Amino acid sequence: MAENSRIAGFRNMSVNDRRSAVAEATGLDDGAFAQIDATAFGPEQAANLSENVFGVFSLPLGTATNFTINGTDVLVPMATEEASVIAAASNAARMARPQGGFSTSSTQPIMQAQIQLINVADPHAARSRILEHQDEVIDLANAQDPKLVEVGGGVKGLDVRLVEAKSATYVVVHLHVDVRDAMGANAVNTMAEAVSGSLAAIAQGDALLRILTNKADLRLSRARAVFDKEMLGGSEVVDNILHAYELAAADPYRAATHNKGIMNGISAVVLATGNDTRAVEAGAHSHAQADGRYTSLSTFEKDAEGNLVGNLEMPMPVGLVGGATKVHPAARTALRIAEVSTAKDLAEIIVATGLAQNLAALRVLATEGVQRGHMSLHAKNLAVSAGATAEEATAIVERLIAEKSFRFDRVQALLAELRSGARTPDAQGTGAQSSGGQK
Repeated sequence: MAENSRIAGFRNMSVNDRRSAVAEATGLDDGAFAQIDATAFGPEQAANLSENVFGVFSLPLGTATNFTINGTDVLVPMATEEASVIAAASNAARMARPQGGFSTSSTQPIMQAQIQLINVADPHAARSRILEHQDEVIDLANAQDPKLVEVGGGVKGLDVRLVEAKSATYVVVHLHVDVRDAMGANAVNTMAEAVSGSLAAIAQGDALLRILTNKADLRLSRARAVFDKEMLGGSEVVDNILHAYELAAADPYRAATHNKGIMNGISAVVLATGNDTRAVEAGAHSHAQADGRYTSLSTFEKDAEGNLVGNLEMPMPVGLVGGATKVHPAARTALRIAEVSTAKDLAEIIVATGLAQNLAALRVLATEGVQRGHMSLHAKNLAVSAGATAEEATAIVERLIAEKSFRFDRVQALLAELRSGARTPDAQGTGAQSSGGQK
């Protein structure tokens, strides 16, 4: 793992200096960073991952600093276009360091395949018949992937559910598959296809759907951290963060945005490492549905000393083998930066990042509001969009922050004034501050 995830002045370094700092912290050679340049993954390579390819779409790839996870420092690779995400995660991780950083744990990497059986005359009896034959069904499924079984994975059990639908009672069989270091979709889908005929015969019906479920509630990862109350801003800030969390726990309208803030961090690491963002997001939001109500994925409370304690538990179906994790050169480099050796390691880093992101967003909302930090970073994007050079963008951003005005028309006006050599007017009368989305 990284010798020290605290890299002084990292955000102010040039791109080349950041690469050198990451290489020094992780032991990577310079050749690893050549793999993340745009030319390393062109349309020809991309055509192996998708269809009708005519180009490659790039996103910024950065690293969050300051993370200590289970006593070890980690640099966290993140791919995101949204300003403030990586900075916020790094800042929250810094606040967790005095109390030991993040502690994580996981269940076994169990993915589930569903086989839907239709036209079953006696669903209850069919369920019993399937359970009577479960050993032979499991053996048939495991025969599809002997290598997985050899390394300790494979089907570990099955369930049979009766699902009451509008037109029928469906018999739905779940295979519980330990997929080891894979995300597992291909493995469980192959097994579902292989056993569907036998299950249909046992149930005396017909097999229809044979596919995994992305509600990966048997494959959970957890992260816990204590955030220092003084670094957060004191007891009042801690109390306000708790009020913000409690609204998310009670109100699905707030919970949707609260959980989106978690996913800002989660999806950025999932994407950077070549994993399936849609699968992780589907699992996360289905997990947030508790007792028929959509609620917060995370919990927050105070410890005996008044520090803020955060917990996050959620499905995390990610892998190190298969798909883009092996094909995409930037994903391979990201995994080397994270220095993970198992899918469990990666899953726990991802969940710790989600918790950090969540805390950072809550702290901003409970203190200065989202606009000051988020929109200050967004101001640079506005300036570049208007055609400003790096030097011009710096001057424009300073003015926008001073004026608390983050409108594109104001950026255009300031750029025109800079280029004409005219003295810019005072900040008064520059218009109302724009509204930005909460995190």
